[in-house]
Amino acid sequence: MNPWVLLIGSGFFEAIWATALGASHGLSVLTPSIIFFVALIVSTVGLALAMKSIPTATAYAVWTGIGASLTVVWAMATGSEPFSALRITLIAVLIACVIGLKVSEGSNEEPHESEISN
Repeated sequence: MNPWVLLIGSGFFEAIWATALGASHGLSVLTPSIIFFVALIVSTVGLALAMKSIPTATAYAVWTGIGASLTVVWAMATGSEPFSALRITLIAVLIACVIGLKVSEGSNEEPHESEISN
């Protein structure tokens, strides 16, 4: 599987586990707690697999950027966070930065640890 597709999917699962964690009320509600643990495992394993091909700093920044953006958008859409033009603008800037990391991949980066031969 393409590591970028895997990383983006893992970012979606990060938003799922973050939202479920909030809904679990400190892991005291069963269904959101189960969703949290499953999504956490899927998200983290996907991140780890993507990091075989994508440098760690880039992968982590993209993963957290996608997860944070989607978590805030979901919270605003469901009414649990306030909606504002400023928030939308800041999320758009965050997404632009994530895209910038993808576009600039490999332009001036050091070789990934797996690419260095002994």
